[in-house]
Parts: sequence; structure tokens; C-alpha cells
Amino acid sequence: MAEKGMAKGRCLCGKIHIEIGVPARWAWHDHSGRSRHAHGAAYATYVGSWRSRFRIAKGAAAITHYTDAAGDVRGFCSRCGTPVSYERKRSPQMVNLPRALFESGTGREPLYHVSLEDSPEWAYRNEKLKPLKGYPGVLWTGPKRSQKSGLAALFDC
Repeated sequence: MAEKGMAKGRCLCGKIHIEIGVPARWAWHDHSGRSRHAHGAAYATYVGSWRSRFRIAKGAAAITHYTDAAGDVRGFCSRCGTPVSYERKRSPQMVNLPRALFESGTGREPLYHVSLEDSPEWAYRNEKLKPLKGYPGVLWTGPKRSQKSGLAALFDC
């Protein structure tokens, strides 16, 4: 892979470095419960790469693997716990990588949402945000309004 046509990524502690040829094959947001638990977040954003265009540039021995009940394999840094790969049993020619590992562009923007119906009720849903007074850089949705209806809403009863 030529230096110019590559995207480089790494785990949090820097022990593992990965590279993919750009552009990535695709990119998406995965809202499934399995990815949510693996990442500890409302959803995970992945880029998919052909296996032939992916390489572990440093730290292959530091990757620990977990195979789930479906036969999919997830790789994590054994030192810092960062998820570094997701390989689906049904797509052995592909490797999926968390988009957040890459500081540069990967040639694909995540335009797709997978398993959106599995998204938890506490996930951010583009609510209007405002600054939280006294906490620079923190935004919040504000207090929730009660759901009054009918006459009670008109007379604030």
C-alpha cells in the first residue's frame, strides 16, 4: 500500500497501529446491542475494508480476540482495551474497524445506520442543546417539560 493511499489508526495507548487502503469500502453507524456492549456506547461507527487492504503495522501480538455466539470475532488491545477490529463470520473477506481509531479521513463518510431499532432510549436524538451555565463546553437539553394535556395544560393545574 502506498503511503499516500492509506489511513492510519491506533488504539488508545498506541501499542497497536493499523492501516487501511483508502477509500474504505464503506462506513456505517451500528446501533445493535452487540456493538453497543462491545464499545460501551450508544452506537459504534465502523469503516469496512477488504482484508487485502488492511494490515496491522504494529502490535499484532497485543491484540486479544473474542468470538461471540454468532461466530463473529472482535479484536481488542490487551493493554488498554480499545476495540480494534470486528470480523463477521459471514463476510470473511472483510474487516471492520472502529472509525474513531483513525485521525485522518478514510475516504468514506458513515451514511448508513444498522439496527437503528435497537438504539436505546437514552441515546442522543438531535434534541436542541444549550450551554450549561458554569460548565464551559458542556451542553444539555434542559429540564424535561411535563406532558400535561387538555384543560390541565391550559390552566397549569
